Amino acid sequence: MAEKEESRIKLVQKNRKAWHEYEILEKVEAGLVLKGSEVKSMRAGNVSIHQSYARITKGEAWVVNMDIQPYAQAGPFNHEPKRLRKLLLNRTELRRLIGKTAERGLTLVPLSLYFKDGFAKLEIGLARGKKQYDKREAMKKRDVSRDLRRRAMR
Repeated sequence: MAEKEESRIKLVQKNRKAWHEYEILEKVEAGLVLKGSEVKSMRAGNVSIHQSYARITKGEAWVVNMDIQPYAQAGPFNHEPKRLRKLLLNRTELRRLIGKTAERGLTLVPLSLYFKDGFAKLEIGLARGKKQYDKREAMKKRDVSRDLRRRAMR
C-alpha cells in the first residue's frame, strides 16, 4: 500500500533549509491555484520555494515569494514569476492555522512542493524560528549520530 502511494507522488522541490532554520511543529498539505504555464514550468523543475513563506489574510491562505520561472513555450500568455498564489485548505484547517499563527513566534513555512495524482501540492509547516545555539546543538547531534553509524558499519 505504501509503495503504491509513493508512486503517485512526484517531488518537485524540497526546502531543506527550513528544517535547519525552524523547528517544525506540525505539517499540512495544501493545494495550489496555478495557471497552465506555471504547471508546465513546475513539471520542468523551474521553481524555487527557498525564500517563500505562507500567510493568512482575510480568511484565505497565500504563498508569498514562491518563484516559478516563466515557461519558454508559453509566449505572451506567460505568468508573473513571483505573484501571490492561493493555497487550498479545508475551513477547519484554515481556522486552526489562524489560531496557531496568532501565537507569538509561529509562522507558516513551505517544506516541499510536489505533484500528487496530477495535482500540485505544497506541504507547509507550522514553525518556530530556531536560535543560533539551537542550530549548533542540532548539528552536533547529527554529527555524533553519523559517527556512531559509521563505527557500527565497520
